[in-house]
Amino acid sequence: MTEWKREWKPLLWIAAAFLASFYLPVGTVAFDNAVSESLHLVKWYAREHVLLCLVPAFFIAGAIGVFVSQASVMKYLGARANRVLAYGVASVSGTVLAVCSCTVLPLFAGIYRMGAGLGPASAFLYSGPAINVLAIVLTARILGMEIGIARVVGAVLFSVIVGLLMHLIYRKEESQRAELQASLPEPDGVRPLGQTVLYFAAMIAVLVFANWGKPAETGGFFAAIFSIKWILTSVAAAALGIILIAWFGASWKKIVAVALPTAALAVIFREQPLISFAAGSVGLAIITSTGKGEMADWFDQTWGFAKQILPLLLLGVAVSGLLLGRPGHDGIIPAEWISRSVGGNSLWANFFASVAGAFMYFATLTEVPILQGLLGGGMGKGPALALLLAGPALSLPSMLVLKSIMGAKKTAVFVTLVVVMATITGMIFGALG
Repeated sequence: MTEWKREWKPLLWIAAAFLASFYLPVGTVAFDNAVSESLHLVKWYAREHVLLCLVPAFFIAGAIGVFVSQASVMKYLGARANRVLAYGVASVSGTVLAVCSCTVLPLFAGIYRMGAGLGPASAFLYSGPAINVLAIVLTARILGMEIGIARVVGAVLFSVIVGLLMHLIYRKEESQRAELQASLPEPDGVRPLGQTVLYFAAMIAVLVFANWGKPAETGGFFAAIFSIKWILTSVAAAALGIILIAWFGASWKKIVAVALPTAALAVIFREQPLISFAAGSVGLAIITSTGKGEMADWFDQTWGFAKQILPLLLLGVAVSGLLLGRPGHDGIIPAEWISRSVGGNSLWANFFASVAGAFMYFATLTEVPILQGLLGGGMGKGPALALLLAGPALSLPSMLVLKSIMGAKKTAVFVTLVVVMATITGMIFGALG
């Protein structure tokens, strides 16, 4: 009898898998299209985001674990840090990092594991993709100044409130964590702060300029930056190479051996910049993996994040594509169902928009044209803001990764807070409008 009690769960899983396989709707138009959309989305994600977004983010996250002391992270973002400073820095980080809900995950994992408090880390997790300056400008120009201002104000307040609530909900755990951290030594000051700042600035510049989106207008500052984005990316990469040689003990011969063929590929394949970017990324991986001391530690940390995060992200993107499809292409859940459920300013419309936004995957800047179409189809202003506040900061792929970083309970609480806050804010905005 005891054996059966232990084995009934595996039996149920096997039975469920069998029934799902038995009734798999292969051959139906809707299901076959959904599978196709899932594969299309994974292909697009691999081409557009893995190299340009995730690889630099993995290297930055690995660098946080090696070149930033734990005591320094705790001083500014830890449980005992000055709250105004900690939440202030975390809540505006998105204006610098033009990242999506997936790209911010390695960075969040890096600072959280290094001792950042759950509150400031959660504020950073939300603000990274939500307060993207390019997306804010695009929102104001295409969807109107009213929604643009509401988005930036709502996102900044959101990040602080969500962070504070996460801290309050887990205050006992955070207090215990703070007590353990109190015994850690102060930063040893081996490397001047200026060198570390320039090192991270060079890597962040590579991440930002490589992912600089094409603006709606052909003129102006953002368009000018877009026209030379790969030149700026190359300058930042060159600066990073010089910094690694001068201050971090990297072999100049290895740097040159990587830089020369990368530059040659950039000239030969100037219409396909991904080729040279991939070559440079592989080169940096070779330099760090064959190095010693800090260089080797940097690669180990980076590879650790990649192994943990990338498979879950790709799985999440595939499931997201299967259920929701791509913009303009339906998955199992037709887009018409979503558009029909977000009209007006009811509690249901705002809640549905928040939940749909939380589970959909939005690449950087894509939420604006999607919302433009939904607003044209009758979507209310309140639900539109709710989707803007919940969508870019969350996605099904990011939820899967967050579970592996901070556990299922904390992930569920974070997602719930974002959805509830987005719903309330959307209703208030819709009522005022």
